[in-house]
Order: sequence, then structure tokens, then C-alpha cells
Amino acid sequence: MGLPGVAYLTGVADAGWTALGLVLGTYINWLIVAKRIRCYTHATGSITLLDFFSNRYGDKKNLLCGIAAVFILIFFIPYTASGFAACGKLFSSIFGVNYVTAMLISAAVIVLYCTMGGFLAASTTDFIQSIIMTIALFAVLLFGVHVAGGFDNVLDNARSLPGYLGLSATHDVATGTAKPYGILTVVSTLAWGLGYFGMPHILLRFMAIEDAEKLKLSRRVATGWVIIAMFVALAIGIVGNAATKAGAIPVLVGSDSETVIVRFSDLLSSHGVLAACVAGLVLAGILASTMSTADSQLLAAASSVSQNLMQDFLKIRMSRKTTMLVARTTVVLIALIGVYLARDPDSSVLSIVSFAWAGFGAAFGPVVLAALFWKRSNQYGALAGMVVGGVMVFVWKYAVRPLGGAWDLYELLPAFLLACAAIVVVSLLTPAPSKAVCDQFDQVKSM
Repeated sequence: MGLPGVAYLTGVADAGWTALGLVLGTYINWLIVAKRIRCYTHATGSITLLDFFSNRYGDKKNLLCGIAAVFILIFFIPYTASGFAACGKLFSSIFGVNYVTAMLISAAVIVLYCTMGGFLAASTTDFIQSIIMTIALFAVLLFGVHVAGGFDNVLDNARSLPGYLGLSATHDVATGTAKPYGILTVVSTLAWGLGYFGMPHILLRFMAIEDAEKLKLSRRVATGWVIIAMFVALAIGIVGNAATKAGAIPVLVGSDSETVIVRFSDLLSSHGVLAACVAGLVLAGILASTMSTADSQLLAAASSVSQNLMQDFLKIRMSRKTTMLVARTTVVLIALIGVYLARDPDSSVLSIVSFAWAGFGAAFGPVVLAALFWKRSNQYGALAGMVVGGVMVFVWKYAVRPLGGAWDLYELLPAFLLACAAIVVVSLLTPAPSKAVCDQFDQVKSM
């Protein structure tokens, strides 16, 4: 919902560079991280990402686990909130019900199947949801082109808006003029791709894959799907703008632009029974995209609290039944806070996601890369990188970025780079890892 909304308002540049960054991030993550982290976690018996950090660096006190669990809680809450906000906007726009009511019902459904079914439920539903999402995206795009008056009309409308189709300029809605999109902004936007290296719910899938030899096929499928999804999402925004000019859908301003897919679905449903069924599939696709992300996040957060924070770091011994209860309680608590954060109907899905994405990417991404590819990195460097990355996301977004100008960078980029620097400097200034840790690194590398 977020990417088509950006394309609808400002054109190709912002949405296009973001999409390219996400495609590159997906491919590189599968190419260099997936197999190595799968082998490493199997060799060390690590179940979660936080287990991997502790086992990789021989952290007997599980300090890395404790700090990482805190960051997971901090950044998963707004991420989950973005999903609830998307659901609220979806059902509010379609059924005309109160936004908060729609959002609460959606959150309750997601929490229910997460607490009852766990990882297997999330994996199974994700597979089905991805199929529905793909069908939905193409259905909306084709219908949108039709109601906009055809492909030529879509292109004519886009060309008539200054900066709308350019990659070095963006359309300014307020003034109706082209606004420069400089190289610094391009690099900042491409930095979205860095976030993949630190996403716990994505890395967890790498760790859980049955056979490492299946990773090559998985990489092709994942990258191919992202390319298609990003391109179609961007195109829907452009087509939506043309459909507005043609009078097919209303003018969408601000965060309302994120409902462009919903508007198309609503219009589609008025074209007969078969069209209404397709429209229902489209709406199910939007719901599927939200649920497939939210369930993964909630499960990753639950496992980090029940296992890594409570048992590994705080040394609280719990039975299997109690561990499950703590995990389920964590899911409910995160959902409740997420609901509170998403209570504003004017909140932007993309802006909420971007902050959480930056948080995970900067706090965990550099640590994952150092752990997998630099034998000299140690637990002190990893801890420093994690703290610097996580804290700098807040500092840059709320203290530095508001200064504007050259400082107006997506917080993920500077926080990621500073975290990398912290890992290198602190690791070199502190004792080298033990021989056992180094031998284990060499063993996994040979695999």
C-alpha cells in the first residue's frame, strides 16, 4: 500500500529508487547471507538470530542476546503497528466502518492464529498469501489501465506532470513543478536494501530452510517475485494518478494516496458478480501482505523474549509450558502497543515501516555481516555495533535529519555505516576471539 501511494503522488523517482534498493537488497541477502547463516546456525545449534549472535561469539553471559532482544521489542512494535494501520485503512475504506474498529478486528485475527499456530501456521499462510498477493497486484494494474482510458492515456498523464517520470527529479504536488532528486537522495533511498541484512523475521527463514541446496532455487523465486511485485506496485500508483484525472477514482491527498489499490477494488466490485469476486481477491491480497509480515514479526519477537531475554540473559528457568505462555503473552502485549500507535487514521504506513526497517537494518545488519564474514570481529565489537546502530536511528531521525539539506538522509544509511565502523574499531581495540571461536568460523566457512 505504501509504494503505490508514493508513486501516485510524486511519480517514479522516490518509489523507483526505493524499489531498486529493495530488489538489490533481496538478491544480495539471498546470495551471500542465506547459505552461510543457515550452515552457521545448524553447526552451532542456534534456533533464533539471537542464539546465533551468542554462539558465534562465545558470549557465555548472553549479553548480546539481552541487548538484541530489547532492540527487537523496540522496533517490532512500530513495524507491527504499520500492519495494523494498513488493515484499518483497508476495511475502513471498503466498508465505511470506523477506522479504529476495523484495525482492532484485524489485529485480533492476526494475534489469534499466531498464538495458536506458531511458526508452521505463519509459514503455511505466507505461502498461500503470496499467491493471492500476486494475483491481486496484476488484477488491479490491468483494471486500472482500463478505467484510466488505456495505456496511452496513462503515459500522456504522466508526461504532463513535471518530474513525474524522471529518475533525477520528482513531482512536487504542492507547486505542480519538478523538484530535483539529487545523487545524495538517490543513495539514501537505495539504502532501503541494507535493511534486509538485519531483518530477524527474514533471517529466521534462512535458518529454518530444510536443505541448504534449495537456497539457489529459493533465491531465484524470491528475487523474481520482488522484482514483479515492486514494478507492479509502482505502476499501480502511476495508473492511479491517471485514473483520478479520468474521473474514475477520487483525488487522493496525503496518506490517503496509500488507499489507491483499495479505490480500484471498490470500483471493480461495481462491474458485476465476476468482477466483484476479483475485487474481493484483491482486498484479500492486501490483507494477505499485511498478515504475512505481521505474523513473522510477532513470532520473532515472542521467541526473543521468552527464550533469549528471559532464559538466556536473565537466567529465569521456565518449563516448556511457561515458555509458551510467555511467548503468547509477548505477542498480545506487542499487538496492544501496536494498536495504540496505529490508532491515528492519518498515520502513513510507509513512514512507520521505514523507521522500523531502519532500526533493524542498522542494529543487526552490520553485526550479521561481521559475524559471517570477518573472523577477527568479537563480541565487544558486535555489541558496540548493535548499540551504535540502534541508537543512531533515533538520533538521526529526530535530531539530525530535521536540519535538512545534506543531513536529510534516510536514517538507515548513516546508522548502518556508523555501526560498521564501531564493530571494526572496537573489535581491533579489544582481545581477539578465542581459538575455539576462530576454529568454528573456519569450519563453517569450509562448508
